[in-house]
Amino acid sequence: MSQTRLAPQRKRALEILRRLHIAYPDATCTLNYETPVQLLVATILSAQCTDDRVNLVTPPLFSRFPDAPSLAAAEREEIERLIQSTGFYRNKAKHIQGACQKIVQDFGGQVPHTMDALLTLPGVARKTANVVLANAFGINRGVTVDTHVKRLSKRLGLTRHEDPVKVEQDLMPLLPQPEWENWSIRLIYHGRAVCPARRPRCESCCLADVCASAGKVVSTAVTGRQRPRKKSPKSAKV
Repeated sequence: MSQTRLAPQRKRALEILRRLHIAYPDATCTLNYETPVQLLVATILSAQCTDDRVNLVTPPLFSRFPDAPSLAAAEREEIERLIQSTGFYRNKAKHIQGACQKIVQDFGGQVPHTMDALLTLPGVARKTANVVLANAFGINRGVTVDTHVKRLSKRLGLTRHEDPVKVEQDLMPLLPQPEWENWSIRLIYHGRAVCPARRPRCESCCLADVCASAGKVVSTAVTGRQRPRKKSPKSAKV
């Protein structure tokens, strides 16, 4: 899309971001962690799981296995037992251990801080890499697109896509690079507080007058029909 055609979308995106900063001035990553590898693990666990649940699981996990070497050498079954309540626990344990083994073997036990290197880790796609780079290292290399960011960006009329990578490609030209993670974190807060998948509260939304979908989203709760939830492939990266 040309710069001329992007200009109105960019102006609207910046206004949305300005309002989100006002509404959620202290918004930060809601996963609890102390080190980059702990954030990496917590982000892998957050797939198809709430951050609140992950934050209940990680204290005993990190008490037992605080770093990449200990997770790399752990018995897989013990990791599975500790993370079972997050769902898809066998696949997540496989990814966590595989990522930590590669970190130990190829990166001296330290989480790499480039996009290309992170994407070589088992179970790690752009979403997880963006979260780790931005929050653990202060590096914005992309826009984190989770279910909230995708849903709200579509409702706001900033993308038409379902594929998170395509959504990210649509959003990046609209926002200043230093604000990419701020956008994602604040949309996540807004999605949880005001604009959930069902029953969005458009009447109390600070973005209603700049939203392409305000007042138009039909709740499945009203119709009495709920779309079947798609199962994510168990081998998918996040």
